[in-house]
Amino acid sequence: MYAVRIEVVREIVNPLVVVDLPQAPKTVLGVADYRGEVVPVVDLRERFGLPRSPASRKTKWIVLDVGPRRVPGLPLPTATRYAALVVDAMTEVFGLAGGELRPAPPFGPNDDRRGIEGVTTLENRLVFVLDAAAFGGVTTEALSRPPPRMHS
Repeated sequence: MYAVRIEVVREIVNPLVVVDLPQAPKTVLGVADYRGEVVPVVDLRERFGLPRSPASRKTKWIVLDVGPRRVPGLPLPTATRYAALVVDAMTEVFGLAGGELRPAPPFGPNDDRRGIEGVTTLENRLVFVLDAAAFGGVTTEALSRPPPRMHS
């Protein structure tokens, strides 16, 4: 089970139309128009090496604030950057209620790229809390790659 901190959740929405993004990392399905913003769409199953699962009525996108965005011509970041995480289902909203957020177990050299902030428990189940900032890195990489050359 996975969770994200409520303060970085912008909205939970039904899936939107995804447009392919050339040369995007495997975890980025493409981009979507979310309320006038071009938002990268991240496949959590692909990111965590889980088998694909067909979309269903329960499939949702969690739109996250993944950090500041630079606006051309302005010296400091002034806009919010979003990313949408594709999830199989949205089950519940819960707080830690005094529980602790423990460090995620180390798995190797790519720990920082996994995007796991820590681990907690809910009703005796482990819950991995995702780090929204880590998804900002993967989406920045996807959106900053140079476009492919076009030939006519």
